[in-house]
This record gives sequence, structure tokens and C-alpha cells, in this order.
Amino acid sequence: MDKILLNQMEFYGYHGLFPEENTLGQRFYVDVELMLDLKTSSRSDDMNDSIDYGEIYNVVKNIMEGKPKKLVEAIAEDIADELFRSFNLLESCKLKVIKPDPPIPGHYQSVAVQIFRERNA
Repeated sequence: MDKILLNQMEFYGYHGLFPEENTLGQRFYVDVELMLDLKTSSRSDDMNDSIDYGEIYNVVKNIMEGKPKKLVEAIAEDIADELFRSFNLLESCKLKVIKPDPPIPGHYQSVAVQIFRERNA
């Protein structure tokens, strides 16, 4: 399956369980892997036969910088739902929402949620 990838998109949002997360906000990174058939667009060289990367970014940005959610899991699901609504060519997607600085003790690079969704599944 062909893929369009957008990696390490960075956003500032107010998602989280704790009041300080909703007040102060924090950085989030999102990786998106979209599976679709790119044969037609690779031959036609026409954007109408593919998915515009800028439009993908805007879908993710609107959710990440929009209404706060408590769980990263809910954010990922909202992104997947909106991607399927916005792009008819999309067959499936894998998303990773990364929270590099969660307010939990310990030493780690980040915490993240990754989901895989298919159209009409």
C-alpha cells in the first residue's frame, strides 16, 4: 500500500487531565501515516488524484490547537475521524500523538498513543 507521511508536526495545545495542562498548555508532536493508492496521482501528476499535505496538516492543527481533551487517545481518534471525513481517497491511517513533557515523574523521552484505523472498519 502506498503512503503519505507527515512526521513530527509540532503543536501547542491545552490537552490533559491536570488543571495546569489546561491552563499552561504544552507541546505535542503528531506523526501521520496515510495509506491510499497513489498510482493514479503518480502518473497524472495532478493533485486532484492525491491528498494535499497542507490540508492534512490543517486538519491535524485544528484538532491539536482546538478544544482541549483529557486523553491523548481521544485526540488521536478525533484526528482519524476527521481525516476520513475530509479525504475520500484515504483507505487507512496510522497516527501517533506524542506528549514530550507530561506532568509525570521519571526519566523518559516522551509518552505517546498510536492508533490504526481503516475506512468502514
